[in-house]
Formats: sequence, C-alpha cells, structure tokens
Amino acid sequence: MVSTLSGIRFPLLPSAYNNSNNSASLHSSFNGDRRTSSLSLFLANSSFSRKVFAGKSSYDSDSSLTVAASKKVLVPDSQSDGSSSVTEQLEAPGTVSEDPQVLEDVDNVAMEDDKKVEDEAKKSDVPSLDAGNVDGTEARGEETPHPLDGTVSTAKKNATQKSIPPPGNGKKIYEIDPLLVGFRDHLDYRYGQYKRLREEIDKYEGGLEVFSRGYEKFGFTRSAEGITYREWAPGAKSASLIGDFNNWNTNADVMTQNEFGVWEIFLPNNADGSPPIPHGSRVKIRMDTPSGIKDSIPAWINFSVQAPGEIPYNGIYYDPPEEEKYVFQHSQPKRPKSLRIYEAHVGMSSTEPKINTYAEFRDDLLPRIKRLGYNAVQLMAIQEHSYYASFGYHVTNFFAPSSRCGTPDDLKSLIDKAHELGILVLMDIVHSHASNNVLDGLNMFDGTDSHYFHSGSRGYHWMWDSRLFNYGSWEVLRYLLSNARWWLEEYKFDGFRFDGVTSMMYTHHGLQVAFTGNYNEYFGLATDVDAVTYLMLVNDLIHGLYPEAVTIGEDVSGMPTFCVSVQDGGVGFDYRLHMAIADKWIELLQKMDEKWQMGDIVHTLTNRRWREKCVAYAESHDQALVGDKTIAFWLMDKDMYDFMALDRPATPLVDRGIALHKMIRLITMGLGGEGYLNFMGNEFGHPEWIDFPRGTQHLPNGKLVPGNNNSFDKCRRRFDLGDANYLRYHGLQEFDQAMQHLEETYCFMTSEHQYISRKDEGDRVIVFERENLVFVFNFHWSKSYSDYRVGCLKPGKYKIVLDSDEKLFGGFNRIDHSAEYFTTDGWFDDRPHSFLLYAPCRTAVVYALVAGPAKD
Repeated sequence: MVSTLSGIRFPLLPSAYNNSNNSASLHSSFNGDRRTSSLSLFLANSSFSRKVFAGKSSYDSDSSLTVAASKKVLVPDSQSDGSSSVTEQLEAPGTVSEDPQVLEDVDNVAMEDDKKVEDEAKKSDVPSLDAGNVDGTEARGEETPHPLDGTVSTAKKNATQKSIPPPGNGKKIYEIDPLLVGFRDHLDYRYGQYKRLREEIDKYEGGLEVFSRGYEKFGFTRSAEGITYREWAPGAKSASLIGDFNNWNTNADVMTQNEFGVWEIFLPNNADGSPPIPHGSRVKIRMDTPSGIKDSIPAWINFSVQAPGEIPYNGIYYDPPEEEKYVFQHSQPKRPKSLRIYEAHVGMSSTEPKINTYAEFRDDLLPRIKRLGYNAVQLMAIQEHSYYASFGYHVTNFFAPSSRCGTPDDLKSLIDKAHELGILVLMDIVHSHASNNVLDGLNMFDGTDSHYFHSGSRGYHWMWDSRLFNYGSWEVLRYLLSNARWWLEEYKFDGFRFDGVTSMMYTHHGLQVAFTGNYNEYFGLATDVDAVTYLMLVNDLIHGLYPEAVTIGEDVSGMPTFCVSVQDGGVGFDYRLHMAIADKWIELLQKMDEKWQMGDIVHTLTNRRWREKCVAYAESHDQALVGDKTIAFWLMDKDMYDFMALDRPATPLVDRGIALHKMIRLITMGLGGEGYLNFMGNEFGHPEWIDFPRGTQHLPNGKLVPGNNNSFDKCRRRFDLGDANYLRYHGLQEFDQAMQHLEETYCFMTSEHQYISRKDEGDRVIVFERENLVFVFNFHWSKSYSDYRVGCLKPGKYKIVLDSDEKLFGGFNRIDHSAEYFTTDGWFDDRPHSFLLYAPCRTAVVYALVAGPAKD
C-alpha cells in the first residue's frame, strides 16, 4: 500500500526512525545499489559502483571555515599592532540617563514616508577571502580561500549578483528624536556592534550578500557530478547520512567532520547519470552525540513530511525533474502606498472541516481577497511545524513549507497567482524562537542544548515552552539570514511579518513587564543587543537586495527607532504592528458603550511615534482563538446563532453589535496607522472561535485536559455565512469590502493631512479629516443629531461616499445619499470652514470633497 502527496509516494512501512533493532538487517540487505532496496516502491532498479569519501573533505583540508565550534561565538577583534584577539559578543550595558522620558500624546501624526530605496547594484565576483583559525587569531602567510568557495550552488538559485549598500553613520536618529541623545552611549554601542558585524562578514564571508546564501553551501546541494550534504553539528562525535536511498544503512554513507564542526559527504551520480538520491526520498542524519544516538531531520531541509502511521516527521530530498518544477509566470507587484492586509491560515481556510491545500486557497480564497479589496495577504504557518495547534509558531523545519497543505511547488503556484491578481504575499516568519521538539526540529540537534540556542534558562521561553536562539552565534546568524532570503528568493514572497519581536529584543521577553514609555525601559541591561543587531542585519539584507519588500515587526513595547532605517541608526522595519489598539477594544468591549470615552479611543489610535508607520487592526487571529472572543462575539454573544437571519427580527443586542462592529473597524482604519490588517472571516463577524483538533492531554501533575475528539469542526472558516445574502453576516462583509475600496480610491491611510477636529464626550462624536475626506462618528447609543455642524479644511461641495447605516450594510437607511453638503466660511472647531449634516446614533459616515467652492 502506498500513500501519495502530490507525486511523492510513501510506502506504508514500519517507522524508519526507530531502527536501532533492525540496523543489522538493514545493513545486510544493502547491496551497494542505492536504488535497489526493500523500498522499491520509491526507487528505480539499477546498480552502480559507489565511493564513500571517508578521509579528506570534499574541499581542501587546508581551507578553513569561520564557524564557531564553541558554545559562545568568538570573533576576531583587530588590534592596533595588526594582530587579532578573541572577544565575546556581549549584551550592551550602556550608560543610561536616570531622567524618565515619557511618550508624547499626539493626535496629529505626520504621515511621512522617508524610506530611501536603494537601487540594486551589480557585484563583481568575490575574491579569495581570509579566514579565521579556530582560536580566533588571523591566518598568517598566504591567503586561504573560504572552505566552501568553489562548490556548485543549487540549480534552483538565480545567478544574479546582488549587493547591499554599506552601513551609514547611524546618527540621524538623534535628529528624528532628540530624546535619544540621553541614551547615546547605548545606541552608539548598538550601531557599533552592527557595523562590526558587517565588517567581519565582509572580511570573512565575502559580504552579507554571500553570507545570506547559506542554503547554497549547507544542506543538500546538487551539482553535475552528484550531491553534497553538509551540516554544522560541532557537538556530534560521528555522523552518517541515512534514508530510503541507502536503505537506512548507518554504515553506508559515513560523513567526515572538519575542525569547525561541519560534517560533509559527497555522493556521486549513479553510473547512468541519475542522482544518487532520488526525488522524494526520505532522509535523515544519524549522529552519535553527547546525549546518545539520534536521527535528525537535516537543519536546512526544504521539505519534510509526516508519513501515515508515523509520529516523527522525515526530511524529504525535494528536487523534482526540471519539467516538473514550477516556473513563475508573473512579476511581483510593486509595494502599494498603503497596505490592506488579509491575514490568513491556509490549513483552516476551507468551509469544510478539513486541512485546506495551497491549491484550494489559490483557486478559492485569492479571488475572494481580491474582490474584498485587500492588496496583500499575510500567510501564517508556512514554515513546517510538527504541532498543528501551535498555529505555526513552533517551527521545526525553517526552510520547509508546511507539507500538510501540499508541496513546495504548490505554494509557489499560490504565490504566483496572487501576483497575477496584484496581491502582495507576506509571510508570517518566526525567528523569535523554535519548537522544543527534539525529534523533528533544531532542539538538541547535535546533542547539546547550546547548538543553535542559548544554554540553560536563557535559552528557554517558559511561557511558550520553546527554545530561544543565540543571536550572537555566527552560524545562527548565517542560518537565520539565509532563511529570510530563501523565502524571498525561492518562493518570491514580498516581505515578512516578524513574529515575537518584543520577546527577541529584551532578555525578559516582555513577560510580566508593563512598558510605560520611559526610555530607560528600552536602552539598558534588559536589552538583548545581539538580537537587536540581528534584526538590523536582516532588515538591511531584505531592503538592500529587495527594495520593494515589506517588513513588519510585532512589537508591543514601543521600542524607539523601530521603524527608522538601519542607515539612520534604527532597527529598520517598515511597519510596526499597532498592537495596543486591539487590546483597547477588548478593554472597552467588556463594558457598555455608554462608558466609552471618545478621547481615550482617539488617543489609543493615534499614539504612535512620529515618522514610524504602523499597521493597525481591531482584532487578529489572537482574538479568534478558543478561550478568547472576537469583537463580534463580544458584541452579540449567543444571539449570533439565532438572530442573524433577515427573515426574523434582530434583537437589540444584534442591532447594537452590527452597528458598533462596523464603526470599530472603520475608525481603526481611519486613525490607527498607515496599514490595516484583518484576520480571515472577521470581516463578516465570524461566529465560531478557532479550536485546533486535539486529543485529551495527560499532564505530569496527573490532571487531564479534555480535548475535542480531534475535530476539525472549529478549525475552519465559514465563508458561506458572509456570502449568504439572507444573513446579517453578509451586510458586515459588504461594509468591509466598501471600506477597503474607499481606502483604495482615496489612500486616506497614508495621507499627510490628518486633523481631529472633535472629540465630544457629551455628544459622543468624533470628527476627523484624512485627505479630502471628513469622517463623522456618532457613538451615542440613542441620540441622533440634525443640522449638526462639523468643521473642515477645504471649502466646497461634499457628498457621502460611505455610510455604515446603509441598508446593504445591515443598517436602517436613515440618511439621504442624494443630498449635497456645501460649506460655509467661518472658523468652527479650529477649522476655517464647516457644513451641516444629519448624524444618526451609532453610525459612521464619510464625506468626500467632490467640488471646490462656487465661483462668483
């Protein structure tokens, strides 16, 4: 019996992982022919003569690799006498001022985009590089080439030479925010660490552009002569490559190790020229480690699969024939002026209780996203993760797309289709931590707890139950920088949303810490300078090689300089997720709207740093998880199940909920930032929470955590409810669509003109201007206002362009849309002009300037 996944066939055999008891039989059955074994369902039948490279490495033994073999990264520091000494990369203590600095409360936010886009430059071939010896001293005498120079890069990679601009002086941050001057010691040290790393990468690796192509050197690389496999595992005592191709024979393909902990083996092609490892073969590396014998999925694997009936995953050698590889047909869209992001999880995107596929998402969801008016889709859970219920945040295989949804080529087809529709594809990338899974992931990969991660408690996130990267490690930098580039280069992603950045930037990980805005909280001993430096490097890399790419950071702390370019001394993100907004709405929804304060709402929406762009959202996937509540559920509760059909009267709770749902989303988009995000289904008030399939858990303390019988019923999205024109969900979806298209037409999120003219606590009215639009929100629960005067900057004629009370949107149609509104001169609410309007209770109406003042 054979199980199939898009052309990859898995024989239903006993697990190849636990083969310690049958290693002898495997060895005896292996006859020297990689393609003749008990796994003949996988492989063709042929024989060949094979040579095992057991002595000298496939590259010259006198070459050296700048890989730290010790637990802490040692890097050479140049001395005045020309020699080098070894120094540890330490956290910066920094001298900080004792004077508290408080964030300003700003209603007027300048919407300036001062990002400097660098042109791509052609780079000449990298000459031979000096390499450091293992003790950190500089190599003497004749220059030696990098040990991996001369190897053949993968056939998948583009040969285009790219370059990254050199660092700037990092001083402009003090002009942007004069309060930073008091923390100059820390910030200058931080930028000095970044510049030092750039210089050392230039010296020892040929530059950041070369350094970030680790996937061309490590893992499996194909050449005309065969396949080379390399792995950094300094803690291992011995290593062998095993898999279907050699019948899992530990003695067949023994690897050799150089003095820097890199294991390697070269497998020549078969006699007939076919590759020594067939496409689709399962592969692992078996290592004798300080923790015992273990089989691991290669760290750089680009595909991994859990075969039927097995618990651990297996690495898959994924290299389909040229005629089967997906070829991109469409160019990537240019970065839009404003981002309207549809956050999506491919696996749960079906209306049916199942795991959806990349192909189904491509055909069913992408046209929907386009129709709704979003210009970017943010895909969650792309990196392979053994535990489905982790929402993709406990990554096990960083270079592999999740096999639950299809093959790598299926994912490429999805992205290409999005580009055809003009939609950017952003990836929710996880570099803040890794799964603690020892069988499938990086944890204890070489038998030590300090391989890719900090050792001890510093390398463990107690709340997430996951491992924390050592960003001061040279090889960790290579791995993560290469990982970011891999997804941009190989899959044509248009950028990233970096998860858990707050956890990265502070040694306390933001846990049990309330950030007040005092600058001492950002620049002190609690700051992980290694992690911040990594974020600067990865943003430098992304924006240097891919000027149109977008980076968004999930930071709740409000770190200053977060969205300032690296050249100017910042961390380098394009956008910060404005996470405080969702928290504020949850806080307000726990009390009646009669107690809401207009000034409090406006302050939360506009309280962001000058010249740093934000992505606003009223709710994301976090609020949709079981145990939490979406905005719709907070507002309407169980009435959503019985009173959403149009053929029966709504309850007061439903009427209130539908009205406020629309108002909350529009004011969040209108004032919250330069980008907007919505999690799939929330646009129409999805009635169900997300509950991943799970069984009953037996905790170590003896307690039982009941499961849901591994049901997918709550792990899907009921898009059919939003499409049903006989349900009130449809009105919410129509409003969200109109809201997105309004922003597309007027680009109000990125308008430099923003003015809040009214925050009336008595009337419960908020009025503000964006571009040529005037937004009027009446949050009063019962009072409607006739002949209500609102101020505006520009004189002329105004018309309604969006009305939350429109019948199509589930409203009461209380406003005449044919009416025209003419301004009168004279100051009102600090505006030079004004006009009269009707403002029904619990409505949001947008007025657009359609003509200038009449001429005499």
